[in-house]
Amino acid sequence: MTGRARGWLVLAALAGAVHAIFSLYWAIGGDWLLETLGERIVTTFADMRWVLVPVGLIKIVAALAPLWLDRRGWPLRPLTRGLAWLGGAVLVVWGGLNTVVGQLVLAGAIRPDGGYDRPGMIGHAWLWDPLFLVWGLALLVHLVGTRGRREGGTRSPVGGRRPA
Repeated sequence: MTGRARGWLVLAALAGAVHAIFSLYWAIGGDWLLETLGERIVTTFADMRWVLVPVGLIKIVAALAPLWLDRRGWPLRPLTRGLAWLGGAVLVVWGGLNTVVGQLVLAGAIRPDGGYDRPGMIGHAWLWDPLFLVWGLALLVHLVGTRGRREGGTRSPVGGRRPA
């Protein structure tokens, strides 16, 4: 794999790891940037922060698994890369839509009934949802850039395999 392709995968892993680390940090009682989630979320889960432990663990596995799988040549290739494609697409759609909607709310183009929680909206529009978007885009760029490649070989100009 080229250094550029590896760089996209590392960026995806870092973006996902940041998400995971904050979830685990909040699960153990940390408060820094908690208001960026939104008052409703913070209030709803105030006595159930433990829920963020499995959320954080799932995020860390989802962030690091593609890097680990790639280093091993994507065992069970159709399944593992298929799941990576699905995960990347979900992250791009979720992060992209929520980033755009959040920006439109902050700009006043969308006015939610009953107003909105400004720190929470800023957190989602400028931090958490763009981070989902970066995570997904970086993963998809890596997957596109390594399509058809398998460990030990590269694609020849006519689509066949040749030794690396």
